[in-house]
Formats: sequence, structure tokens, C-alpha cells
Amino acid sequence: MLLAITTAAILMTAIVAVRYVITSGFFAWATSRVRPGLYDAMGGQIRTEIGWSLLSAAIYGVPAGIVAWGWRHQGWTVVYSDLSEYPLWYAPLSLLLYLLAHDTWFYWTHRWMHQPKWFKRAHAVHHASRPPTAWAAMSFHPIEALTGAVVIPFLVFVIPVHVGVLGGVLAIMTIMGITNHMGWEMFPRALVHSRLGNWLITASHHQKHHEAYSCNYGLYFRFWDRLCGTDRGLSGAFLPQDR
Repeated sequence: MLLAITTAAILMTAIVAVRYVITSGFFAWATSRVRPGLYDAMGGQIRTEIGWSLLSAAIYGVPAGIVAWGWRHQGWTVVYSDLSEYPLWYAPLSLLLYLLAHDTWFYWTHRWMHQPKWFKRAHAVHHASRPPTAWAAMSFHPIEALTGAVVIPFLVFVIPVHVGVLGGVLAIMTIMGITNHMGWEMFPRALVHSRLGNWLITASHHQKHHEAYSCNYGLYFRFWDRLCGTDRGLSGAFLPQDR
């Protein structure tokens, strides 16, 4: 059993690492096409971001691999594969529940990471990306990576979710993590400034956090920032495209 669990953890680490390289690489390539030259003078920073991110891949991959093995072989989790086990309306609801729970965890651990002691010890690694690039989404000190690595593995024990919906949660987490850091706003102005956009976090909102540090702590939604008075709006460094 130990060998099987170890193998699952190694395999999941490889999957997380490959996912990072492919997705961040794609958005870095897109940046080179849409914003030529934006990353040209940032080779050293990008290499550092990749190094920290590959270390984070192992920290994310180990608990994910253990939980995945437990789901497949021991029935540890409440992840299900038969859509008929729950009403169809529950699938989108579970997606929203996971995003809200993850966003809540991220907001409060992120604020905690901005306490001087923990910022210096761990979170400064992420903020060393000035400005962040498409490669920076997983550029974390191991302490910070660990806080992010435990949340989804914990949720699969308490909130039932279809395996396909769980894949959707992971896809949203990956894509938003990258697009919020890549140094330009890929979403159109009509969305960013819409009623819906005013509650969502995109690069324009998260860039403000990297500029001012003590604001805009959320991951997906602006709910906690607004409730706690830490929402400072959008960055003036770049604006959404008029399209």
C-alpha cells in the first residue's frame, strides 16, 4: 500500500508540474503575441518563478495524489462519478460551493501571509515578482504552497462533488491563477466593468494587490474584500481592452 500511495503522489506531482508548464507556457506565449516585449527583460525573474513553481508542484501534488488514491481504492472521499447520485442542479451548485469555500480560505490565509513575520518568512517570495508574469501563479515559498495545497483535498471529504465538476474547479483555479498574474488584462472592458465583473477578480484587480500589498486579497470573488474594506478597485497600470 505504501508503494502505491508513493507512486500516486509522484504521478500527481508530475501531472501538476506538466499542467503548470503547459498552461503558464501557453499564456506566456499569448502574452508575446498580444503584448510583444512585455517579458523581454524579465528572463531572470521568470527562471526564478519557474523554480519556485516546480517546487510548489510537489507540495500540491503529494496530498492530491494521496487523496486521489484513497478515492479510487478506499472510498475515502465524497467524490462521485455517477451523475444520478445527486440531482443535476447540484452539479453547478457544488462548483459554486467549492469556489466560494476556496476563495474564503484563500482570502484569510492571504491576509495572514501579509503579517510582517509571515510576509518576510514566506510570502515575500511571491511578491518578488515585480511585476508578476504568467509564470508566477505558483511561485510560492513552501509554507505558502502548503496553505494552498490542503484546501481542495480537504473539501473532497466534506462537500460531495462529481469528478467532472472537480476537474472544472481545478481548471478554473489554474486559469484564473495564471491570468490574474500575467501583467495585462485579457478580458474585455465590457465584462470587467459589468455588474458581474464588479464581483469577479481579474488581472486588473489583482495587479492592484501587487502594487499596494495591503488590499485586494481575494482569489475569485471580491466579496470578502468588499465586506472587510480591503477592496481598492482596479489598477491604473493597465486597462482592459476596448473590445
